Amino acid sequence: MDTNKKLEIIKKSCEDKLGIDIKILDIKRLSSVADYFVIVSGNSSNQVRALADEIEDKMAEAKEFVNNKEGQNSMRWILLDYGDIIVHVFHRDEREYYNLERLWDDENQKEEK
Repeated sequence: MDTNKKLEIIKKSCEDKLGIDIKILDIKRLSSVADYFVIVSGNSSNQVRALADEIEDKMAEAKEFVNNKEGQNSMRWILLDYGDIIVHVFHRDEREYYNLERLWDDENQKEEK
């Protein structure tokens, strides 16, 4: 399956579970870790779990399986690694604290100069 289709499934899964402030960051020029980061927030630990579960379920239905999953015990920040796409599902407080969007945007601006 191509990356754009996977991104569509992930974004739709986030929307279906009322994920907050869904961002898709193109990081392929900046990192060899992945091509894209998807960042989404939930208002509670239960919503964080529901978001991660929905993404994992819908991707599995499309025969795309998570390579690695981290953080499911804390429910504050769950990382789903799909190889070319890494999904960060944050509790809103953790997302504000770590502010990955700003970090990667700063790196992108450095790269463009």
